[in-house]
Amino acid sequence: MNLCDFDTIQQLLLRHGFKFSKSMGQNFLIDGNVPVAIAEASEADETCGVLEIGPGIGALTTQLARRAGKVVSIELDRDLLPVLQETLVAHDNVEVISGDALRLDLRTLILEKFQGLTPMVCANLPYNITTPILTALLDIPELTAITVLIQKEAAQRICARPGTSEVSAFSMQMQYQMELEPVLEVPRECFYPVPKVTSTVLRCVRRSTPAVQVKDEVLFRKVLQGAYLLRRKTLVNSLASALPRFSKETIRQAILAAGLPETVRGEQLTLENIAALSDFLTVA
Repeated sequence: MNLCDFDTIQQLLLRHGFKFSKSMGQNFLIDGNVPVAIAEASEADETCGVLEIGPGIGALTTQLARRAGKVVSIELDRDLLPVLQETLVAHDNVEVISGDALRLDLRTLILEKFQGLTPMVCANLPYNITTPILTALLDIPELTAITVLIQKEAAQRICARPGTSEVSAFSMQMQYQMELEPVLEVPRECFYPVPKVTSTVLRCVRRSTPAVQVKDEVLFRKVLQGAYLLRRKTLVNSLASALPRFSKETIRQAILAAGLPETVRGEQLTLENIAALSDFLTVA
């Protein structure tokens, strides 16, 4: 069964009485080259266990199943479960879990399902859950890589450099823990229904060590988040609001000690700058 063929998809969905849900951000791939490219970009092989979120009708799932040792797919829409039961019947290394990935304990799930395998994520993510899902996945140390098809603008924000309007605490946190590579741009015409935006396949590989070394990981994260708390304010005011345990004067001294101007704003900081601020405050 060609799960990217438009007529096949229509007949499949009609047979199961399936109707699209806008709230779930459902868009199925109709270009067979795309799921192949995503699966290849994931670099999954028989030694890997792949977690997929939002399998849809199983186009990407099928490609992953042909490569990985095991695939676990989480599907929120119960109406798709009988569809997946039909489309994935030939793949005994696939397990479909009915549930909300935002509510499940993903780390426990990964540790239970992928014993003896190298865990990774590969998914065509619903656009409306991109940031919360990636945030949850980021702090699962066992995950070696995350390969996702997401909105192009979201990928650009995640990869944004300091000093640009797109950079955020989330993008800096991603860059702190992951090496990021936009792999492929996917036109909107490759989906059914056709979305309003272009998509990008983004591969995120966990760094063996974080991009910068810090004395206190917890404080570093607080400084990172605090730098973007009040984007229109100076860093002094933003950090003073985020870190009430430190006086404005102490924060000002930390900024100067890091070699930064007192009027600097959070979005101008590099990871090295944030690490220097954090380390100064650690011993302040």
